[in-house]
Amino acid sequence: MLVRYNPWKEIDTLESRFNRLVDDLVPVSFKDLTTSFKTPAVEISETDDAIHLKLELPGMEAKDLDIQVTQDAVAISGERKSETKSEENGNTRSEFYYGKFQRVIPLTTQIQNTNVTADYKDGILNLTLPKTVDEKKKVVKVNLG
Repeated sequence: MLVRYNPWKEIDTLESRFNRLVDDLVPVSFKDLTTSFKTPAVEISETDDAIHLKLELPGMEAKDLDIQVTQDAVAISGERKSETKSEENGNTRSEFYYGKFQRVIPLTTQIQNTNVTADYKDGILNLTLPKTVDEKKKVVKVNLG
């Protein structure tokens, strides 16, 4: 009996094994992917005098946040603790993210880290980071040609 060798069959087998491996490792939907690696969303704006950071931290209390500011970066960490209560005959399905997080935001200019002001209300953290005097006075001349 003569059996023909088909190299494409081995490639198909390898491809199906790879696809199964990826399916096992990658979340089913994009929503699952975004909750697997949760860090707070940030909005950054800059004026002549300061850098303003706005971070989205829903469901967190101020006491659960740790904010550290250096002259060139802001580090925010915390933990959102689960408050899920399971009833005797019921099940709970949750898409909320619980656990620890950390986010380091590098700054484009040096700031006065001793004069930072913070406001936390309704899950939104607002930080005002005043620039150093040297940064406010800095003028850069651009040469053309």
